[in-house]
Amino acid sequence: MLGIAIALAAACTWGLSDFCAGRFSRRVPVLAVLLFVEGAGLVTLLLAVAVVQPSLPSWEHALPAMGAGAAGALALGLFYQALSIGSMSIVAPLAATGAIVPVVVGIAGGDRVTVLIGAGLLVAFAGVLLASREAEEEASEGQSAASRLSIVLALCAAVGFGLFFIGYDRGAEGGVLWAATLARLTAVPLIAIAVVVTRTGLPRGRTAWGLAGNGQLDCAATALYALAATKADLVVVAVVGSLYPVVTVVLARTILKERMGVLQAVGVAAALLGVVLVSVGSA
Repeated sequence: MLGIAIALAAACTWGLSDFCAGRFSRRVPVLAVLLFVEGAGLVTLLLAVAVVQPSLPSWEHALPAMGAGAAGALALGLFYQALSIGSMSIVAPLAATGAIVPVVVGIAGGDRVTVLIGAGLLVAFAGVLLASREAEEEASEGQSAASRLSIVLALCAAVGFGLFFIGYDRGAEGGVLWAATLARLTAVPLIAIAVVVTRTGLPRGRTAWGLAGNGQLDCAATALYALAATKADLVVVAVVGSLYPVVTVVLARTILKERMGVLQAVGVAAALLGVVLVSVGSA
C-alpha cells in the first residue's frame, strides 16, 4: 500500500506541475518557462549529487543521458506550447502517449508483442484519432485553429518524450541521479542559448519564483516515482504513475472550466487506457 500511495503522490505532483506550467506558458514565453523549470531542477540535482557523491558513470551511460536531455528539452518546449494554445484536457493525455514510443521501438527491434501491449497500442491509436478528429472539425468550423495546432504539437512532444525515455533508461544504468543530472546539464545550456538567440524576456519577482517552484515539483515527482519503485512492484508503480494526465484534466476542467465534446472525451479516455495497458504489458 505504501508504494501505491507514493506512486499516486508522484502522479498527482506531475499532473499539478504540468497544469501550472500550462498556466505560466499562457502569459510567459515558453522558452522562459523552460529555462526556469529546468534550471531550478538542475540546481536541486547538483546539490543532491554533492551530498550523495555517486560514482561517475561511464561514457556509455553518460552519452545516452545527455541525448535524453536534449530530446526532453525539445519535447517539453513543444508540450508547453501546446498547453498554452490548446485545451489542457486534451493535450496532456495525448502527450502522455510518449510512453508508448520505447515499446514501439522495442517491437521494431524484435521484442515480443504481448496481447496487452497489442491491445494498448490499438486503443491508444484509436484514442488519438478520435481526439484529433473532433479538434479538426472544430477548427474547420472556425471555432479555433489553435486546437488543431495544439494536437500536432502534443503528438510531436509525445515522440520527443519517447526518445527521452529511451535515452534516460539507458543512462540510468550508470546511476539514476547522474542520469537525471546529466540530462538537465545538457538541456539547460541549450535552452539558455535559445533564449539569448531569440532575445526572450525573462520574468522577475513572483512569476520567476513560481516557475522555479514548478521546477521543484517536477523533481519531487521524479524522486517520488523512483522511491515508489522500491516499495511496490514495477507493474503497479508504472500504471499508477502513468495516470498523471488525469490530474491535469481534472484541474483544467475544475479551474479553467474546460469542456470536451463526446468524441474528444472518449478519445482522451482511450489514449489513457492505452498507455496503462502498454505499461502493464511491458513492465
